[in-house]
Amino acid sequence: MTPRPFVKMHGLRNHFVIFDRRQDRRAFRRQDIVRICDVQIGVGGEQLLTIEPPSVAGAMAGMRIFNIDGREVSACGNATRCVAHLLMQEAGAVEMVLETGGGMLRCRRTGPLEVSVELGPIGQDWRAFPLSHAVDMDDLPVESGPLRHGMGLWIGNPHAVFFVDDLDAVDLARDAAPIHDNPLFPEGVNVGVAQMADAQTIRLKVWERPGIATQACGTGACVAAYAARLKGLSDSERFTVHLPAGPLSITLRGDMAEMAGPVAYCCRGEVEAEEVFAFD
Repeated sequence: MTPRPFVKMHGLRNHFVIFDRRQDRRAFRRQDIVRICDVQIGVGGEQLLTIEPPSVAGAMAGMRIFNIDGREVSACGNATRCVAHLLMQEAGAVEMVLETGGGMLRCRRTGPLEVSVELGPIGQDWRAFPLSHAVDMDDLPVESGPLRHGMGLWIGNPHAVFFVDDLDAVDLARDAAPIHDNPLFPEGVNVGVAQMADAQTIRLKVWERPGIATQACGTGACVAAYAARLKGLSDSERFTVHLPAGPLSITLRGDMAEMAGPVAYCCRGEVEAEEVFAFD
């Protein structure tokens, strides 16, 4: 057994198990990631994150993101805030650039336990998702219960955003899960269900890949605000997006979104894995 130190953090109850690979280059098997994220037998988390040496000049570090099924994804807004906070605290910095699969992300400390991240660009290229075939991204040809006329948006990860009149009447497991599982999305999709409270306030729930109802989704909040503007539901550049665990502040600048929100520590510890090996 080989112990590996970790930090567990959360951003609005979106929980992450974070490992530093800048010096210790060992990595985990896919089944180790699944076990560590399993709340019944492991540390428990919605994603496993690794801090990596940067490969691009100007970045303080890199970050890789793994879902609870062990698959790697490119972007997570709440995860970015947590890792950026750790790195800025370590370096005594108030700003930094983090290298991710979704691009180079500028991060800034906006409070003792609050971080803002510039995410984007937000796009609608159906091949980025990927989709099984080309469709109208402004009016996705999928529906489930009250979820109709969804919009497809990419922000380093894929989202389908649906606006409804009554968010409380939506059951994510009943209504959003069939969208996630639709053959149009061969690798799944994050399904956001939004309700406009007013021109600058959005209520949002997200059924997240690979199939869980999350307490908060940073990239989902960004694309919900962007979709509200595209659909003509608001002409504001600033939004407060209320998720089940609390609010995020979103500022839109063209196709870029700045997301600001809290981070929090859960615990530190070690895990043991029977075998580790380097990533390909």
